[in-house]
Amino acid sequence: MNHVRSEADSHLTKKKVVIVVMSGNTLLNFAGPADVFTYADKCLPASVAGYDVVIASPTAVRKKVKTSSRMEIHCQCCVSDITTPIDTLIIAGNDFAELNNPADSDFYKWLSEVTEHNIRRVASICGGAFSLAKAGLLNGRKATTHWDLSERLKKSYPLVHVDSNAFFTNDGNIYTSGGVSSGIDLALALVEEDHGKDIAITVARKLVFYLSRPGFQTQFGNLLPVYESSNIAEKLKSWFTEHLHEPLDLVRIAGHLNMSTRNFTRVFHKQTGISPAKFIEKLRVETARKYLEDTDISLEKIAERCGLGNLISMRRTFLRHLMTTPSDYRRAFRTSLKDIGIEELLRPNLAGS
Repeated sequence: MNHVRSEADSHLTKKKVVIVVMSGNTLLNFAGPADVFTYADKCLPASVAGYDVVIASPTAVRKKVKTSSRMEIHCQCCVSDITTPIDTLIIAGNDFAELNNPADSDFYKWLSEVTEHNIRRVASICGGAFSLAKAGLLNGRKATTHWDLSERLKKSYPLVHVDSNAFFTNDGNIYTSGGVSSGIDLALALVEEDHGKDIAITVARKLVFYLSRPGFQTQFGNLLPVYESSNIAEKLKSWFTEHLHEPLDLVRIAGHLNMSTRNFTRVFHKQTGISPAKFIEKLRVETARKYLEDTDISLEKIAERCGLGNLISMRRTFLRHLMTTPSDYRRAFRTSLKDIGIEELLRPNLAGS
């Protein structure tokens, strides 16, 4: 399906995709989507207008953008200097260093004036959602961002309906995606929206990527936050871990701390925001995840060691918290250093045939 474009096709008006590179970016935040659209342009039939990809800076004074890997990106132009019609605007990443910088006020004013009448669709990658939110483009809309930034987005912009599970979302002409590689998921979806599934699949195969990646962002995040050493949950964590295979009721836990069950429950909820039972359930799942990632221990043994009951019970708990099954999680996240043959990968399907 590759079609080499000739100069004779230059009369076609390509869709201009402008990727605005914010400071402190991970390279993949903008390089991934740029490669998707650039390769899609090469795959399209010569008679179909493709994409013109432009890497732009948010301000004229910051055309040289430093990335988190210490590489400097020399942007082609400042986004507000583009005079030809923009089809797709993508705000790639944001390390928050410039979010409240007065020097960026012109950029956010320009961004706040974007509508579907002057730009067909607007998207963000990872922390780029904060730029859209600051400009008011996400008010009352569904959006996502990197799973580790979801709570911050909720608290900073309460008018945004944050979905921390999805790799990408869209609400009207506004599209948002999760962390780093999710920008590739979103770019492929936009290509499919423009030119159909066959072209999108061709691009995905070339990049060795799923057209529709299985799973959810939830599977990548931590179920439990990191607490300060003085927090009651942190003080109990090692003791809980040693006794996960045993029943852990309130009477036993409170007794371990020489507290009444009522006082223990009150203090625990005040310091963690969740109940002891919910904390223990999440800790059981987190511990089971490590076994699945790092060992070949059977699912039955893992369920027993982590106090998750039998296989059916563990499966239900994983689906509730991670939206995947233990066996699927193991296949996706087990150590990359293990030599997994094709027979092992196919074993579940072979067993059912």
